[in-house]
Amino acid sequence: MSILSVKNLSHGFGDRAILNNVSFKLLKGEHIGLIGANGEGKSSFMSIITGKLDPDEGEIEWAKRVRIGYLDQHTALERGMTIREVLKGAFKYLFDLETEMNEICDKMATATPEELEQLLEDMSTIQDILTHNDFYIIDAKVDEVARGMGLIDIGLDKDVSDLSGGQRTKVLLAKLLLEKPDILLLDEPTNYLDEQHIEWLKRYLQEYENAFILISHDIPFLNSVINLIYHMENQELNRYVGSYDDFMKVYEARKQQLEAAYKKQQQEIEDLKDFVSRNKARVSTRNMAMSRQKKLDKMEVIELAKEKPKPEFNFKDARTSGKLIFETKDLVIGYSEPLSKPLNLRMERGQKIALVGANGLGKTTLLKSILGEINPISGYAALGDYLHIGYFEQEIKEANYNTCIDEVWGDFPGFTQYEVRAALAKCGLTTKHIESKIVVLSGGEQAKVRLCKLINKETNLLVLDEPTNHLDVDAKEELKRALKSYKGSVLLICHEPEFYKDVVTEVWNCENWTTKIF
Repeated sequence: MSILSVKNLSHGFGDRAILNNVSFKLLKGEHIGLIGANGEGKSSFMSIITGKLDPDEGEIEWAKRVRIGYLDQHTALERGMTIREVLKGAFKYLFDLETEMNEICDKMATATPEELEQLLEDMSTIQDILTHNDFYIIDAKVDEVARGMGLIDIGLDKDVSDLSGGQRTKVLLAKLLLEKPDILLLDEPTNYLDEQHIEWLKRYLQEYENAFILISHDIPFLNSVINLIYHMENQELNRYVGSYDDFMKVYEARKQQLEAAYKKQQQEIEDLKDFVSRNKARVSTRNMAMSRQKKLDKMEVIELAKEKPKPEFNFKDARTSGKLIFETKDLVIGYSEPLSKPLNLRMERGQKIALVGANGLGKTTLLKSILGEINPISGYAALGDYLHIGYFEQEIKEANYNTCIDEVWGDFPGFTQYEVRAALAKCGLTTKHIESKIVVLSGGEQAKVRLCKLINKETNLLVLDEPTNHLDVDAKEELKRALKSYKGSVLLICHEPEFYKDVVTEVWNCENWTTKIF
């Protein structure tokens, strides 16, 4: 049974087309991975099918009474509501039915025999729906999902306006899972989850009986939960059965076949043109030349897809730093309340350290305390000598209306326009991306602009707060290679062991220092 039908969908931004005449059907129970490089239009596609964005052309048709659940990072959480209240909001339709059932009970006292029969029938229907949807064990279901997402540890009575970005995402995701819609639409759900809760979500999706479409650049996670791949590339959407690894085998084989067919055809075209040019003037061979020309005119020419620019990240080295990178003395981090025990940490030149642990422990707060951007509650952090620091922040929340060129030029006014364009192109951005405003770029493309500024600055210490969020597979692999070859020191927050385990020399688990119980 088809849940969603998309016909002849086309969409673009300005003169940049992202989807051209795309059609597909989503069937009940399908577990789909929606993949493609940054900027190919995956998030735009999600926005179109959920009605948040109108396509330029095409039809989107959902089956009747389909309940859609969309993980939207920008959903507002109302100040004053607790986590428990937000999670219980997943069952609003059931609470509404309970209210309706209570109203039916009130009407029964004054109903005629005929009305009473109808009211009893309505009440029975509602009772069946409530029982079937586990209405009477809602609290147990809320606790189960909240525990799986690590929300019990934060405290279900906590005001949602006091949550970190990662905790907020967990609440939105937990609410969505409790709603158990007919189709789940998940746009990079693992971006703000720690390893433990990524594992829980993986098990949940493996057992999920309804359909979902998942956008993710976390390949091990993707491989473990999907059975179909939809690949977005060059304005097309193509379907592949199996995991991401299965897709890559078929995709590479098809690519090689197409390249072989292209080379063969190009040779044939060259031979035919050569024959025509040599023989069209001779009376004896003119007919053969015309026959070859007709064959050329009718030939359906094979075209190879334009190669996407591969990112190239090479960090510039500053002069060597002092032996000490930083040290802390009884450092207690936090804002209004402590997030850590007193910390006595030390980092020396050449170390590459990953900070890991659950969201909300204060990993970002620790980085900012070390860099002197926020004041600690007590104790101190001291930076070493001769440091040239490159800092990659987790998220830039303000909308940026600069073009990519102006953004980089602002940091490097000595560059020529050619040098700015070349620097951005090296990070895997096309001419159309480079000339666009940052606000219209995808999350991955925006991250590449920020990385462009970082790699063109001379540094001997890189402080990176979840740099892999939003990056596509090629960019992630290239960033990993660049960090491995970087001669300076690295302090990195990351939830992807596949990324950091080959890069760092040490892993510091922040759960050992937290004041919270995890």
